[in-house]
Amino acid sequence: MSTADDENWTGGFYELCLALGPADDGNLDRAVRALWRAAGVEGCRVRGIDAAGLVDVELGAAALHAHGHLLGSLALPSGARVVCGGFVSRYDDVDTLELYLPLGSLVRVDRRIGAFPFDDHSGAESLTWRAALDRWLADIAAIVYREVPFQRAVIGFEVDEDRDFTGDKRYAATLTPGPNGLEYDPANT
Repeated sequence: MSTADDENWTGGFYELCLALGPADDGNLDRAVRALWRAAGVEGCRVRGIDAAGLVDVELGAAALHAHGHLLGSLALPSGARVVCGGFVSRYDDVDTLELYLPLGSLVRVDRRIGAFPFDDHSGAESLTWRAALDRWLADIAAIVYREVPFQRAVIGFEVDEDRDFTGDKRYAATLTPGPNGLEYDPANT
């Protein structure tokens, strides 16, 4: 799976979004390193300037701030390799770190994904493949949480951390700290 193949980056993104809390470059640096390690991401590349292709950079908060998106690849639980990326959003002095899996890459290794989320099989039927992916991403989040506690994790298609996912119909899975550790609420639609 090549990070340089533009077709891998099409179709939108399936994401693990970690709401880290107050902006803090030291915390962000620990979190991105823990996330890359927990997900088994190989490489840390950025798009080169002036069509120079992809360039290797050192993983960390400085690279996120300087380049916006960090690119790599990882192995899914099935063993299939896909490209992935990460970025940070700093809004109202709060850091949100995201790991994303492009649907263009995912569909190449799992045809059930089809044209998610835009086809007839994108509702509850898509949980046949999403549930396992969500659980795996939740397990990654739990590993990160042990090293860098966060306020909440949201998992799903182009999730927006600010949305309310507590209703009866949840298109995203969530992880929130509770008295007995992280509490996982799976997507159900």
